[in-house]
Amino acid sequence: MTDSIWVAFALLLIFEGVGPLLFPNRWQRLMQKLSQSPVGELRQSGALLVIAGLAALFFLIG
Repeated sequence: MTDSIWVAFALLLIFEGVGPLLFPNRWQRLMQKLSQSPVGELRQSGALLVIAGLAALFFLIG
């Protein structure tokens, strides 16, 4: 179980690093856009990502 968590964390770091590594200028523009977005919009996007992640986890584990 503990190994799975570390593997998941490592994959998260890899996926998060691909954008800035391959497309640094686009990534920077995206971060600027996100920083100017309304808080409610960011919260809604975060909620959708959490729900999608939980659903994927449910189907992968169950």
